[in-house]
Amino acid sequence: MTLQLCVNIAFALCICGLLAWMQERHHSFTRRVFVALGLGILLGAAFQMFYGAGAPVLVKTNSYLDIIGTGYIKLLQMIVIPLVMVSIISAILKLKDVSSLGKISSLTIGTLLTTTVIAALVGLAMAKLFGLTTVGLPYSSAEFARGQYLEGTLVTAKAISFPSMILSFIPENPFLDMTGARKTSTIAVVIFSLLIGIAATGIAQKKPDIFASFVRFIEVTQTIVMRLVTLILRLTPFGVFALITQVVDNSNAKDILNLIQFVLASYSAIFIMFAIHLIIIAACGLNPIRYIQKIFPVLAFAFTSRTSVGAIPMNVQTQELRLGTPEGIANFAASFGSAMGQNGCAGIYPAMLAFMIAPSVGIDPMSVSFIASLIGIIAIGSIGVAGVGGGATFAALIVLSSLDLPVALAGLLISIEPLIDMGRTALNVSGSIVAGTLTSRIMGTTDMRIFESDAALNLDADGVGV
Repeated sequence: MTLQLCVNIAFALCICGLLAWMQERHHSFTRRVFVALGLGILLGAAFQMFYGAGAPVLVKTNSYLDIIGTGYIKLLQMIVIPLVMVSIISAILKLKDVSSLGKISSLTIGTLLTTTVIAALVGLAMAKLFGLTTVGLPYSSAEFARGQYLEGTLVTAKAISFPSMILSFIPENPFLDMTGARKTSTIAVVIFSLLIGIAATGIAQKKPDIFASFVRFIEVTQTIVMRLVTLILRLTPFGVFALITQVVDNSNAKDILNLIQFVLASYSAIFIMFAIHLIIIAACGLNPIRYIQKIFPVLAFAFTSRTSVGAIPMNVQTQELRLGTPEGIANFAASFGSAMGQNGCAGIYPAMLAFMIAPSVGIDPMSVSFIASLIGIIAIGSIGVAGVGGGATFAALIVLSSLDLPVALAGLLISIEPLIDMGRTALNVSGSIVAGTLTSRIMGTTDMRIFESDAALNLDADGVGV
């Protein structure tokens, strides 16, 4: 271990020590996330300034930071399936009218798909405003290799059909899906949990003793799982710090400058969609400023980690403990939002790519017929993203291949993909929270005492005031 590596690790450990001290001193969860984000950016920038992106000592430093950052993400992924399963079963057992499940599902999914269509239109508008085109973009060996890879995966994308998307959600082997083996495992577990809950309520009158025992078992299991969630979420500031440090010290300023137009257009579209989310929240009769204050920690984590699935536990707790959304609706929105109707990955990104690439094959991207086809494909394709994995890349493949556009050109953006993906993921998570909040308001189940409470702004990860 070199002296430089030891110094780097020492700086990182000092910051972790500061975050631990802040937790011991009962600083609010939001404040600790803010501090972790700021210090991570500063440390990452310092690393890059002294060593340069890609330096061997940075590679080794990041391997140690991975223990904190990637380790934290793995712990979150570990609890996703147990959390979703017990929470949804518990929510159904508490429902007085099981028929309301249909309304909750349709409202949640409908909101996700509608906002994704709006996001696609915003992406098109920003692509037009910034004059995005594939002409003149840098085309190095890395971009060429990426283009070749995308062409190689085109067969998989073309093989996807709407019926196959729906079939992929059905849990043929629920125990396999509990291992997260498939890209649609989360949705499959949701459906399996729904069926278990509905079956259990069906014996409530006929076999009350057995039903009561089952309810007790779920209550005990949920208490233990939620305690596990609490323990892991307390590590959020440390995970955010490690992840953002790696993002910053790996960034290549030259590549970003070469594609600055696409970066600016993408983030303009992302910020506009965030504004639309807030308009929806305001239309629900909620204070958008208070709303932003309460959801910031989960958005910060999604931004740094670039994982919608990993954000599910924090997403659910944010909706329950800070926004007053019932646990069943919160789990529905977080689970479905991580796998379909993603505003950033399945809405903005494919629309912008299609606009850029269409002129290369003689298509006017602003023609009514092209836009209508694009929006329709994006709406359907946003459901299929979970079926094939790969997030925004496969969403783009589905859209581009359906429109007979050359997919290899999408490889031109590989150098800035991580930077754009951070904003897209945060927008995806924001969209799922909006879906849960809107559904809860329409159903009349939002606990406004929780939403209006200033104490909720100072809650720790376990919902205890600090």
